[in-house]
Amino acid sequence: MSENVYSISEIVGTSKTSVDDAIKNGIERMAKRVQNLDWFEVTSIRGHLQDQSVEHIQVTMKVGFRYDEV
Repeated sequence: MSENVYSISEIVGTSKTSVDDAIKNGIERMAKRVQNLDWFEVTSIRGHLQDQSVEHIQVTMKVGFRYDEV
């Protein structure tokens, strides 16, 4: 069994509709640029208010991706 090595990036996904959509938006965008995504951890949830209502939901995540063996 091989030993894996990971890198961790911190990203913020956003959505106008839900926390789930903010997570999906962030992960889907990162997956277009980085291979071997393995896991994520939500570190904070916050939002942007406008006129007393929620305009955007912002989810900060740590995303782990595995380095390929050479």
